[in-house]
Amino acid sequence: MTCWYEGPLAAFDTETTGVDVETDRIVSAAVVVQDAPGSRPRVTRWLVNPGVPVPEAATQVHGLTDEHLQRNGRWPAPVMYEIAEVLAEQAAMNRPLVVMNAPFDLTLLDRELRRHRASSLDRWLQASALRVLDPRVLDKHLDRYRKGRRTLTDLCAHYEVTLEGAHDAAADALAALDVVRALGRRFAARLERLSPAELHSLQATWHAAQARGLQAWFARSGTDEIVDTSWPLRPDLPAAA
Repeated sequence: MTCWYEGPLAAFDTETTGVDVETDRIVSAAVVVQDAPGSRPRVTRWLVNPGVPVPEAATQVHGLTDEHLQRNGRWPAPVMYEIAEVLAEQAAMNRPLVVMNAPFDLTLLDRELRRHRASSLDRWLQASALRVLDPRVLDKHLDRYRKGRRTLTDLCAHYEVTLEGAHDAAADALAALDVVRALGRRFAARLERLSPAELHSLQATWHAAQARGLQAWFARSGTDEIVDTSWPLRPDLPAAA
């Protein structure tokens, strides 16, 4: 029987105006689907005119300028509908979805759906739940004592995965997918008997523990930053009184 990391996988990634999931916007996104290792991936891309200025710092990361997005990007409302539809299709097909640092990309998509579609990601997934594989959470749990950063670039270097065109949504999605396959093979003895659904549940627990550890480190260092323990989607903020 084929292990999940040798079978069909999909991956999702975004590029954004910044790092605040509550206020920043998606400027590009991609879903990559691959039926087996080495097979040609099917890529769906979206370019978005976010309707707000793109900070220079964000442009320096992904190269997308206001002028380019205004000229070539689509309005957010139909794009968010299409992205949610594609992710719902992956869930309905029981195809695991790789998302690097899932609480960022999935929460940002949820907020965009609320902003532009008066909807939410959960509504799109009522019929079939996503089975998310987050290489960041998996790697931190399976190789927790390894020193160093764990960005996608770092994980690609560690697992000998080629990353061409970093900070392009499609390139990052494909690289994250390849990292998960490589990670699955390296830790096969610990992963091969777990289904994607079981791993999804376990990652929620692992991420919460990782977040509590980081919160404790912040407290010791005098940092006021709050670490959210939710995974793969942060809860909606309560409405202001």
